[in-house]
Amino acid sequence: MPTFCTSSLENHTLPTMAAIGNRGTVTEAAGFNAEADAQKLRDAMKGVGTNEATIIEVLAHRTIAQRQRIKEAFKQTVGKDLADELSGELSGNFSSVVLGLLMLAPVYDAYELRNAMKGAGTEEACLIDILASRSNAEIKTICEVYKKEYGKTLEDDVSGDTSGMFRRVLVSLLTAGRDESNTVNEAQAVQDAKEIYEAGEARWGTDEVKFLTVLCVRNQKHLLRVFEEYKKISGRDIEDSIKREMSGSLEDAFLAIVKCLRSRPTFFAERLYKSMKGLGTTDSVLIRIMVSRAEIDMLDIKAQFLKMYGKTLYSFIKGDTSGDYRKILLELCGGE
Repeated sequence: MPTFCTSSLENHTLPTMAAIGNRGTVTEAAGFNAEADAQKLRDAMKGVGTNEATIIEVLAHRTIAQRQRIKEAFKQTVGKDLADELSGELSGNFSSVVLGLLMLAPVYDAYELRNAMKGAGTEEACLIDILASRSNAEIKTICEVYKKEYGKTLEDDVSGDTSGMFRRVLVSLLTAGRDESNTVNEAQAVQDAKEIYEAGEARWGTDEVKFLTVLCVRNQKHLLRVFEEYKKISGRDIEDSIKREMSGSLEDAFLAIVKCLRSRPTFFAERLYKSMKGLGTTDSVLIRIMVSRAEIDMLDIKAQFLKMYGKTLYSFIKGDTSGDYRKILLELCGGE
């Protein structure tokens, strides 16, 4: 587990989270005292055994900014790195959640991306989840952090670890060049819809580059118009066409982009549901979403989850996990 230097990032990373308008379940703790929290964590790790309840009580109820201050206070008063100390005390999925909570958002994203590509095989789902759902500014910061922490550019690692059209889509997203204005060009929207239709449904084989050019470059409002036009022309939702025309990771990437453009909370609710449904749990997905969205839009994700699946996210997590891992996720979920 790397120890991250956060000071240089703090200024231009944390405010953007709050500026979005907090729809998170984790909000600033009132009467916050970093030194007192650091002391509580120290006491929780002293002697034989660890008091996990205290660790959950403190870290699941502080914002990312507050946790950074706790880390500083811990280092000042104990002379040790809090993440290193916790890493030595905890294990398994519980440890993964706790250590994720201690990182700044772009640091956590960079760490997850790195893990997804390390060693044999690639966790394509991680690359898609992060790169399809982050803003230009977020992607740029992730790229900076990645380079600083791992000594290679994120684009080089992604290029070396993926191939074909899937690689090209990820590289396009990594340029963080999506138009973020609110301008809808009606004539262009009709043209885009027509070109996507002609590149897919209307021909034998698929011209994926045309999909990439439109889906990875145009702004959200414009694309929502393109999707409406597309349905008029083809009689299908764009998602259905992508499923018919593509397969594997490329299909997953294009679907994620479309879903995030329509509604990020809906996209994450579906990812959480799929991570827990059926036999076994895809813990990497569950942890990544619960940690990274707790302070941003978890309230909206929970509402969408209930609407889509008729059950609360809380009840799903409760039935699918156990021990301290379950406890900390339920705190991040913020009740039924």
